[in-house]
Amino acid sequence: MLTLHAADASPETSVLVDGARIAAVGPYEELAAAHPGARARRWPGLLLPGLLNPYGPELLEQTYHPDPREADAYGTEPVTGERARALFRADPARLGASARRGVQRLLAHGTVAVAGELRSRAAQDAVRRAGLAIGRRPDGLPGPPSLSPVPLVLLPRLTVGAPARFAVFDVPDTATLVRRGAGTCVATVLGGRLVYRAR
Repeated sequence: MLTLHAADASPETSVLVDGARIAAVGPYEELAAAHPGARARRWPGLLLPGLLNPYGPELLEQTYHPDPREADAYGTEPVTGERARALFRADPARLGASARRGVQRLLAHGTVAVAGELRSRAAQDAVRRAGLAIGRRPDGLPGPPSLSPVPLVLLPRLTVGAPARFAVFDVPDTATLVRRGAGTCVATVLGGRLVYRAR
């Protein structure tokens, strides 16, 4: 089934998705006219190729992402440092569930690829099952590990035939995205599937 994704701030970069691949990239009006049967998804903001987060190991193997039911004990924010290490030592099975929740948080920040060597099977499985791509880690990391690292690392432009992998951010332009960060993500698509949608 064909799906046409369009965003208000980037009408010239609408994306027609056929299964798991990009079938066309271009102005919304042209693609809609050429494919009248395509299901249309309209988004606020800017449609971009998505982000590479260079901190795969730090965020998925060295950070504990609490289950919402654990909020009383651990809060709702990621747990790092010795406290996270102690949780994983006490119960190694926590790593798998934490990695899955960490992947969901990455998707909610427009991440479509991660970098860094993942050593645990649990983190590798979480990344693979979500459909995240594996990218090359930059030589110089931008700063401390973050779901919205500074500077943001955008993937190369969208091309026909490439995997349907992109994100939409509720911002008017890339300068605003840089200023406000990846938390402005409203939708993430991996392999043609809508894997994150802001409520």
